[in-house]
Amino acid sequence: MRTLLNILWLVLAGFWMAMGYVFAGIICFILIITIPFGIASFRIAAYVLWPFGRTTVPRRDAGVGSFVGNVIWVIFAGWWLALGHLVTGVLLCLTIIGIPFGIANFKLIPISLAPLGVEIVPSDDLAAF
Repeated sequence: MRTLLNILWLVLAGFWMAMGYVFAGIICFILIITIPFGIASFRIAAYVLWPFGRTTVPRRDAGVGSFVGNVIWVIFAGWWLALGHLVTGVLLCLTIIGIPFGIANFKLIPISLAPLGVEIVPSDDLAAF
């Protein structure tokens, strides 16, 4: 079932949202000082491309640096990506088949706003955390 959901997600929203994260990551790498944000952006792009069966958990070693980095991220790139998830989610919720994918888009908004200090793990491994 996860594979079917991921394939439909890829066609309906995943590819375009992942391209947004890749674009943000490339910009971050060009600016050199923001390379850690670029790495996070590429990591999230892979998650957004194939999200079903994976989830995010807070990292135990995340500290003040992650918080400061997330504030900088929100100012420069995060709100654009969150807005993309919001608009895509609303549009997908206009159709019955798109409602689960719209809800998935809404669930991706927190990681688009605060990518540092979280880890993407398979949903099956949640018991280990």
